[in-house]
Amino acid sequence: MSPGARRFAPTLGVTLAALLLAALFVRLGLWQWQRGEQRQAAAARFARGADQLLELGTKTAAEVPLYQRVSVAGELDGAHQFLLDNRTHEGHAGYEVLTPLHRVDAPVLLVDRGWVPFPGSRAQLPDVSLGAGGPVQLTGRLATLPVPGLALGRAAPSPGSSWPKVTSYPDLAQLAAALGARVDARILLLDPTSPLGYVRVWQPPGLTPLRHFGYAIQWWTFALLTLALWVLVSRRGPRVGPA
Repeated sequence: MSPGARRFAPTLGVTLAALLLAALFVRLGLWQWQRGEQRQAAAARFARGADQLLELGTKTAAEVPLYQRVSVAGELDGAHQFLLDNRTHEGHAGYEVLTPLHRVDAPVLLVDRGWVPFPGSRAQLPDVSLGAGGPVQLTGRLATLPVPGLALGRAAPSPGSSWPKVTSYPDLAQLAAALGARVDARILLLDPTSPLGYVRVWQPPGLTPLRHFGYAIQWWTFALLTLALWVLVSRRGPRVGPA
């Protein structure tokens, strides 16, 4: 080694810190990649669900694959509807309208009729009333209730409030208690072609697979940069001998 050459002399503390940090970034990248694969599988199920239309009849929604497109008969209950709060469309705030469908010899099926814009005041709710009642035949996809990224956004329907009841990311037990009826474990995303709904652009829940794959690559890049920085800070100047 020439007298002025820098030498590679990593310290134990810096080495351990770099390896732990790089391992963490690798693990986070693997987690995001697995999430991307899960979202990819969900997107494939969502696409397959439209391949055929099944008659739901008196079966529960859990007896049919998730995202399956079905046809179901019953009566919509326009007097007891829910407005799912904190729902956005193209960056605008609003509600999703959840309407009970009463079926013969089967649990109540909650029908998501789509998104309506926020009217500008909490004191004024959007008009989501239905026309004349009577039997209807609906088609749509079976899905699960929307869930928040964090539990902080949850708010059950208030027992003392009037209908329609505003609620934020409720669970099925809370909706069943408000209705006083047995509720199916899944909801129906009403077909966009149905005249009984509002804005409906249905997609599988969560981020797109490409977003997760992109995040995975970012984490792995951070791991490489951590190791590169470790090499850089571990290079030291030449030893200075006695005069």
